[in-house]
Amino acid sequence: MDWNKTKTIFIVVFSILNIFLYTLYFKQRSDAQNVALIGRTSIEEVLKQDNITYDIPQNVKTKSSYISAKIATFSKDELEGLKDQSIVLLENDTMIQAKLTADLAVKDANKHYQFDHFLANYVYAGNEYTLWEVNETEQKAVFFQVAGEEPIYFSPNAMLTVYWDDEGNITGYTQKMLKSFSNYNHKDLLTPVEAVGSLVTRGYVKPDSKVREVKLGYSTLVQLQETQVFAPTWNVHVELKDGEMEDHFINAIEGKVIEFHLDPPQETEDPEVEEE
Repeated sequence: MDWNKTKTIFIVVFSILNIFLYTLYFKQRSDAQNVALIGRTSIEEVLKQDNITYDIPQNVKTKSSYISAKIATFSKDELEGLKDQSIVLLENDTMIQAKLTADLAVKDANKHYQFDHFLANYVYAGNEYTLWEVNETEQKAVFFQVAGEEPIYFSPNAMLTVYWDDEGNITGYTQKMLKSFSNYNHKDLLTPVEAVGSLVTRGYVKPDSKVREVKLGYSTLVQLQETQVFAPTWNVHVELKDGEMEDHFINAIEGKVIEFHLDPPQETEDPEVEEE
């Protein structure tokens, strides 16, 4: 073995690692300073300069906790009570793929999307999910599982996706969920206005926009094989000058902007379910 050559390789590798760690530290420090700086100046003045308006409730949480949870597994016995559907368990029994065997309209008599009855009567623990988006083009609706009262944003292990056909009848759904929630490490939160101001100074919220809502939820912080840790996260819902809507997410404790890049396995069109 050429020890001098090996030593040189180790030195280069550790140098690169040190540069990477310093860069990461510097970015996190800059993000924190950015939030602090906008607090010292006037957030209202920054928003006024960019003609950004907002209507944010004053009575919001000022403290929250990190949470952890385990990926739930399902058994056929606990799903027996679900009517008018055939079910297949996938991904080591952590995913339900269901096909409805009865007609169930996705809209009510007034042609409004209506999922309450479906969630209550056809989905296991359906009351633990809240609607995020209706995609009329792909004929599906995406729901996020809630922890307490707050949604868990874009976790593939805490999502429900419902599909319907051209006649407006629900055809089936895919479902994954979390269980055994624990809270820990109670922390002060950025205020909604601070979160908006931080997004503005970083260029995420465009001038002449309207902040329609700032809502607290959770996003994945650490993902292990069976357990996940989630951080409190502000969802900032923005209407652009042209009427288009955008959603931005920012860690409500650290001030880090979160961009989701997910391609969940349940994001398919009409689920094909084998009859048992």
